[in-house]
Amino acid sequence: MTLKGLALAASVAALTIGATAASAQTKLRIQTHFSQETLSGQMAGKFIDDIQTMSGGEIEVEMFYAGAVVKAAETFDAAATGILDCDMTGGAYQTGKNPAFQFAGDLMGGYTNPYQQMAWLLHADGRAKINELYNGHNMEFVGWWIPGPESLTSTRPIRGVADFKDWKFRSPPGLATKVFANLGASPIVMDFNEIFTALETGIIDGADAANLTNNIGLGLYDIGKHTNYPGFHSMPADHLACRKDVWDAMPDAHKRIMTVAMDSLAMHNASINEVKNAENAVKLRAEGVNLYEWSPEELGKFRAAVKSGWTEFATTPEAKALLESHVDFLVGIGAMSR
Repeated sequence: MTLKGLALAASVAALTIGATAASAQTKLRIQTHFSQETLSGQMAGKFIDDIQTMSGGEIEVEMFYAGAVVKAAETFDAAATGILDCDMTGGAYQTGKNPAFQFAGDLMGGYTNPYQQMAWLLHADGRAKINELYNGHNMEFVGWWIPGPESLTSTRPIRGVADFKDWKFRSPPGLATKVFANLGASPIVMDFNEIFTALETGIIDGADAANLTNNIGLGLYDIGKHTNYPGFHSMPADHLACRKDVWDAMPDAHKRIMTVAMDSLAMHNASINEVKNAENAVKLRAEGVNLYEWSPEELGKFRAAVKSGWTEFATTPEAKALLESHVDFLVGIGAMSR
């Protein structure tokens, strides 16, 4: 080949590489319900930094915190319809569409810790099972990040099941409302950014919001001086889910980066929350907040209510299939009996 021919070939190659690089750009608008200041908000920021760095800047993210575009429960639809590209809230917000979303987010008392729940996702084909549900709603489930068992916040003691009688509290939608209502409480579904004012003005007596660390970030213990620790009632898995056409259009390398980064986020998030919750339990006790550790008998009463709630809530084929998959896994590892 002549020098002129080599130069022409080099130019064509450069143009091809440039075109490939241009086509590899992925731009995403993502919303989370967490504020940037909370630990979960900081962890979401780490995830964004990870995917942008690992992709060499090919993945660009415009991140919206604290429900800046739409309310938390509306994020999934906003992504599915093109207002956003991805939803970084949680599946349990979508139980109105199908109760199966409850079992794609929070089994309420089924798993003891985040590592058990992630094991179902990673080693029991959990991702594919969840996507059988999500794909039907024009969304692709990418991964979970699980802070660990949550702690309730209250302006009055919560020492056992009896204290839930007539207890007005902020509840997420889904199974939680049914379980707590059956135990005598009065759940009120409201968005994250409404909790503090509702607690401050006495509209609610307490809140099912987050774990100790994120509750502190929300300022809830400034008002509610009663909580339970260790947590037991709920361990929601926050998800990352992207609109199906956006996901399908991504290069395989970007999909892999997003998936691996979510699994990394899950590990970092679970471990840092375990450390921070233990540290914050010491601080809260020193500040006069009452931390109640429930007895095995009281925990048994709550879990009995949850178990019957599972059956009561799983009213669609998709919900029954996901619940059965979780139960099979839990029984298989000896974590529960049928």
